[in-house]
Amino acid sequence: MKIDEIQIRVRYGETDQMGVVYHGNYALYLEMGRIEWLRKLGISYKSMEENGVMLPVVSMSVNYKKSACYDDVINVKTQVAKMPTAKIEFEYEITNEAGEILTTATTTLVFIDMKTNRPMRAPQYILDAIKK
Repeated sequence: MKIDEIQIRVRYGETDQMGVVYHGNYALYLEMGRIEWLRKLGISYKSMEENGVMLPVVSMSVNYKKSACYDDVINVKTQVAKMPTAKIEFEYEITNEAGEILTTATTTLVFIDMKTNRPMRAPQYILDAIKK
């Protein structure tokens, strides 16, 4: 499946008094990776919502292996685990500048029809973009 990578410089406000990234901020890094992965396929959350599709996170698993610290440049690698159905599963690997794995994670999101507030199959345009 398609892989995308983004780089993020850790900001001071994302860390604790020891200069270590607060664990809750990793969810934001994963979201940034996911949004850019979709954007590079020509898909945005905004356009999905304008077309009546929401994509909420229903599951997230994060494995912390090593700390990221203030001013580190981290690399967030994002890929889809398998072709989406009514859900889409992402896998992530966050590394530091030395290439050391800091964090691995997975998220599961569900396609929701905004009119009915019920799960739906992945829109065909998303499946087509992934297959390209």
